[in-house]
Amino acid sequence: MALRPDEFYDHALAAADGEHRLPLARMTGWEISPFEAGGLRVAPLRPPVLPEPPRHGEDPADCVSCRHRDDGLWLNDNWRLTRVPGVGVPLVLMLHPRDHHDMADLPDELAAELGLLSTRIVRHIQALPHISRAHLYRIGDGGAHLHIWFFARPLGQSQLFGSWLVVWDDLLPEYPADIADADAALVVDALLASHGGTRPVR
Repeated sequence: MALRPDEFYDHALAAADGEHRLPLARMTGWEISPFEAGGLRVAPLRPPVLPEPPRHGEDPADCVSCRHRDDGLWLNDNWRLTRVPGVGVPLVLMLHPRDHHDMADLPDELAAELGLLSTRIVRHIQALPHISRAHLYRIGDGGAHLHIWFFARPLGQSQLFGSWLVVWDDLLPEYPADIADADAALVVDALLASHGGTRPVR
């Protein structure tokens, strides 16, 4: 059984200093870390907050994703694909179910399609010129409506490997939107051919 919130906090504090600051993460010693360890400090660990605050869109009536269920670059009966603007890596796409679901309550038929659809989106992103990998993330702490992130890692940028990519994305200058739009259109073309669906009428 997982530790209770108070037990988890006490366990973590046992490794912290007098200000409740944990040592720097092992990841900061990796050569792909965007930070030099000498200038970093870990924020103090705060005690648990219970009950946890609600996520955005817990009530479907207040869910932004539900309000935009017919918007995006690509749609089918169950899913929609959008491009996330203002990012530093070449392309960030997001896949949302059109109906209000989170991962844990996703019906089996949608879960099966999610697996196939995610695989196809990754293939199509990685087929773009000058893209090496497509990273796929599901986090779910901010929004209650399921959203799957796809981050394109630029070819040759080995410092952007792995789990630090999303941090590098936040540090890099904004990628040219016209190039990202053109690459997103190529992904949509390939998705239409491999999975069907439509482009929404704008």
